[in-house]
Amino acid sequence: MIEIDSRSKHYSSLLWNTLEYLALFAIVLLHEFGHSLACRQVGGQADRIVLWPLGGVAFVSPPPRPGATLWSIAAGPLVNVVLFPVLTGLLMLSQSSGWFETSPDAYRLLTAIWYINVGLLIFNILPIYPLDGGQILQSLLWFVLGRGRSLMVAAIIGLIGVAGMVWLAIVNQSIWTGNHSIWIIVVAGFILLNCWGGLRQAQLYLRLAKMPRRMGFACPACKNAPLTGEFWGCGNCQQAFDAFETRGECPRCGAQFPEMYCPECGASHPINEWANGTST
Repeated sequence: MIEIDSRSKHYSSLLWNTLEYLALFAIVLLHEFGHSLACRQVGGQADRIVLWPLGGVAFVSPPPRPGATLWSIAAGPLVNVVLFPVLTGLLMLSQSSGWFETSPDAYRLLTAIWYINVGLLIFNILPIYPLDGGQILQSLLWFVLGRGRSLMVAAIIGLIGVAGMVWLAIVNQSIWTGNHSIWIIVVAGFILLNCWGGLRQAQLYLRLAKMPRRMGFACPACKNAPLTGEFWGCGNCQQAFDAFETRGECPRCGAQFPEMYCPECGASHPINEWANGTST
């Protein structure tokens, strides 16, 4: 409602402001659908999309491979890229048809939608983690640096981006006024929290990469060999044990666990499927 009221002078009635606000969330929703559909295409999970005041979030879990992650993230901005020529063509058609004089509200709405799409595209491809651009950068670095180091680099760049946003907000107080100053602080705080979480996750990935692996087994989903050690727990007696050393049997109570959980990608598979995998 704040956004609708703040642009009330751009149209002849609040109905057009409402349509503009709905168009914003429609574009955001299409963007998030791009993430979700691409993630499912590469064999990942994408079951939930949430729209909130800062935009939208698609909860995607692609297979832990750089190519799969890259496609899942890049598909969102690609939706905006596809919308660009469509909206540009409609805007040019409206200009040639004289909508500015005959239907000024409709013309202003179409112009606003064009700017919304371009603005969302530019903002999302900024190389600041966890924005799409930052995650795309992390996926590209993953091919060269590995999962842990690439995430650490992307998170550090994201922290630099946060510092840049705060600096701009301070030196351009005449620009970031009213609600805008509040939103820039909220966005910076959101990015800061995600970058901090990314750094901690990167440290975990780096520790996992140095731990010994059990050769002869591999997760069918992520193709990583399982860790050697007591990283699995028995649900009956709470005993920690090495599931691949005992072939899924708890050494204390003898309970059988036919499926093994992968701590790296979160997938569970029968132990015979692990044995048929290729260790990496």
